[in-house]
Formats: sequence, structure tokens, C-alpha cells
Amino acid sequence: MVENFIYYLGLVLVIIGAIMLANRLKVAYPIILVIAGLLISFIPGLPVLKIDPELIFIIFLPPLLYEAAFAVSWKEIWKMRRIITSFAFIVVFLTAISVAFVANSYIPGFSLALGFVLGGIVSPPDAVSAGAILKFVKVPKNLSTVLEGESLFNDASSLIIFRFAMVAVATGQFIWQDAATSFGWMVFGGLGIGVVLAFVFLEIEKIFPTDVNMDAILSLVAPYVMYIAAEEVHSSGVLAVVSGGLFLSVRRHEIFRTSQSRLRGSNVWESFVFLINGIVFLLIGLDLPEIMVGLNKEGISLSDAIGYGLLITAVLIIVRFLSSFGAVFVTLIMRNFINVADRDPGMKAPLLMGWTGMRGVVSLAAALSIPVVMENGQPFPHRDLILFITFIVILATLIVQGLTLPALIKKLNLSDTGGGYWSEEESEHFLRREMRKIAFKYLDENYKERRSENEYFSKLMDRWEQEDKEDSIHKLSEEAKAIYFETLEQQRIWLRAENRRNPNIDEEYIRHYLTRLDLEEERLRM
Repeated sequence: MVENFIYYLGLVLVIIGAIMLANRLKVAYPIILVIAGLLISFIPGLPVLKIDPELIFIIFLPPLLYEAAFAVSWKEIWKMRRIITSFAFIVVFLTAISVAFVANSYIPGFSLALGFVLGGIVSPPDAVSAGAILKFVKVPKNLSTVLEGESLFNDASSLIIFRFAMVAVATGQFIWQDAATSFGWMVFGGLGIGVVLAFVFLEIEKIFPTDVNMDAILSLVAPYVMYIAAEEVHSSGVLAVVSGGLFLSVRRHEIFRTSQSRLRGSNVWESFVFLINGIVFLLIGLDLPEIMVGLNKEGISLSDAIGYGLLITAVLIIVRFLSSFGAVFVTLIMRNFINVADRDPGMKAPLLMGWTGMRGVVSLAAALSIPVVMENGQPFPHRDLILFITFIVILATLIVQGLTLPALIKKLNLSDTGGGYWSEEESEHFLRREMRKIAFKYLDENYKERRSENEYFSKLMDRWEQEDKEDSIHKLSEEAKAIYFETLEQQRIWLRAENRRNPNIDEEYIRHYLTRLDLEEERLRM
């Protein structure tokens, strides 16, 4: 037991070291982690990592989806909703169908139901991989929004396909009427449960006294409660977490009511998700030897299995390319009849979208969740082959697409229109000017006579033009600090309202200024 603990601790250090190396090489860290896991797996004498397949989804998916939903801008999602919906649902369904028929046609013993199981597993691109790569290069705002929004919902659509296919494999039949009813309940039930439970957590934060630690723990518990509650009533736990995360995202200042809670919560989540992502991508490499043992039991040669994996990888890339360019042609046609978001999409954007199809966390979790034995006591057919194909797909897309994506982005030299928002300079100037106005207006209306009592307080209020404020802060009285905190809160209220009503400002800048206000308040308190 102690030896295993040392091994697990060593894996955490490997994760940190691999990510440090990736940052030094300016390579997406999922690529390095998968390779590291693969190398470690061939070291003799090391214990084999085994996780109950039923726990894979529960352990990894809820926090990853919740963090992604909490970080994304609903304003951006709504603006690009048409193309996000197309990629998250239509493209995923087309991909799963294509994989199912190709697998059924070219892989011996692969039924159509098994093909849909595989299609549901490998159809959703991985947001973590794309995000890790895109941080080294700049892409247009609209494209990054589509990639982020797609990743939130394509997991749900692919896992719905996966679930129905698993039922078909287990029962040997597929009833369309029952499937349609179940599909509706999974979608709308999952969305509803997520929003309702998010509202409950919001009310708990409002009614009961909580401190910084409680706020952080409740935020970690929330996605697991949403996921498990939805799954218990056979709806989509993924959609529950996504809808609940989006609901709370726009109300983050009601959940984390103090600046300290917001800053602490952000740090906790960054560290937690960092570790989970690292573990998952390391697991991809670590699992290969065990999967290969299963292939030998099935009597499938390694060369054949690699060939099947590369075939499915090619199908995924081709379908995504066709879908990306198909979306452009549909846009060009539909703009003659309705007002579309992008009147001249061009050909560079779909080329980039077609090449951002790296697979990762969700595909691995889905593959590992396949039970070894079905409810009737029979072994799940071709489980190890499905796992191996999934591994090849993840490895091939991460290495081939992941390593070449930065060069492709630079080669395309896409122009960034800013998503229709003001430039950074315009936004900065506007926010600074208006926030000063809000601060002084509040002071004049409530503390006009006190403001003149302390010259340092007046200087501090104009903080956007002050580079060194330490002397001013130290000479503020406790009463002046309390007034200043009230002023900061008025600025937060204005920023959140401005985000909703002003279509010209990117929410990224709003969140940046909200964080600055929190940092300033915490520095003043300290």
C-alpha cells in the first residue's frame, strides 16, 4: 500500500515535470503527458493503475465540464449559437454515423451497434487539447468562441449516442420510439435538473452564512451533485453540469460574495482542474500495455489494430473537414434569405476548424467506462479493440494535428476582427473613464463632505492613473477604507450591468476589471 502511494505521488510529480517541459518546448502539454504515460507503462515492475469503469465519468467529467462552463462567456456563446449548435450536435451525429458504418464495413465482427459505440466515443473533439495549443498562438475571437462553445455541448451529444448504442449492444435491439422519448428526457431533463440544482446552490449561498473555505468546497461539490442527480433519473448528467455551470457563471458574484472567495475559488479550481487533466492524459499512455494484452486475448494482431485505429482517425478528420466547409456553403446560401452572423466566412476559417479535431479526455473516459462484462454475464464484445482504437485516435490526433496546428494558424494568418467588439484600447479607455465617473458619483451622492477630509482618499479614488498607491493605502483610516469598499462594489455592479447591455465590449475585459477590483480590495484589507 505504501509502495503504491509512493508510485501515485511520483505520477503527480511526473505530471508537473511533463507540463513544465511542454511549456519550455512550447508544445501542448497533453501531447507530452500521453508520451510520458506511454514510456512509464513499459517500465517493468510498476503497479497497474485500475479504475472502476463506472467511476470514470463521475470522477473526471463533472469538474472538467463545470469549469469549462463557468469560464466561458454566455454572451459569446449566444452570439455564435448557430455555428456552435451545428458543430456540437449535427457534426457530432454525422461523425458518429460515419464511424459506425465504416467500422461495421471494415472491422471484422463489428456490428453496427458496436460501430455507434465507437462513434459516440471518438466523435467529440477535446477542448483541453485545443485550449492548450491555442494559448501559444493567437486566433480570431469568433473561432476561439466556437471551439469553446462546441466543447461544452458536443460531449453531451456524443455521450447520448454512446449510451443508446450501449443499450443496443446489451439488448440486441433498438426501438426508435423509445429512443426518441429517452432522448427528449435526457436533453430537457438534464438541462432542467442542472438549472434547478444550480438555483438551489445559489439560494444556499444567499441564506446560510459561509466563509471562504465553505464557498470553495461548495463550488467543488456542485458539479458532482448535478451530474449524479441527473444520472439517477436517467437524464443527461453532462447537460445538467453544463446548464448548471452556465447558470451560475453569470451569477458568480452572487455565489462568491466576497473578493477573497472569488480569488480563492479561482485558485482552487485552476489547481484542481490542472491535476485532473494531467491524470487523465497520463492515464491514456499508462493504459496501453493492458489494452494490448486484451487484444492478444481477442486474437487481433497489433498491426491490424493500428490499421483500424488509423482508418477511424482518417474518417474523423475527413468528416470534420467536410462539415467545416459545408457550414460555409450553407452560410453563403442562407445569407440570401436570413441575417447570418458572418456574412463573408471565407475559406481559411473552415480549414482551421477542420484541423482542430484533437480527441482526449471525454473519449478516454467513455472508452474506459465500457464494462468488462455485460448484465447478462457475457463479456462486452471487442472492448479491448475499442479501447485500442480510441488510444490510437487520441495519440494520432494529438501528435499529428496538435503539433502542426500552431504552424497552420501562423500560415493562414487569419485577421481578427475582434468579434465585432471595440479594440482593447477603446475598451480600456471607456472602462477606465466610466468607472471613475461611477466612483466619484457615488462619493458625491453619499460622502461628499467626507471626501474632502482626506487628500489620500481622493488620490486613491483616481487609482487608474496612480502607479504607486502604497503610501496612500497605509494612511487611509478604517472609515475611509469602508467607504472605498462600498465604492468598489458600486463599480462591480456597473461592470456587470454594462456587460449585459453593451454589445461593443468583450466580456473578457469586463472580467479582467472585476478581478482587478477584487485584487485591489484584498490588498487594501491586508
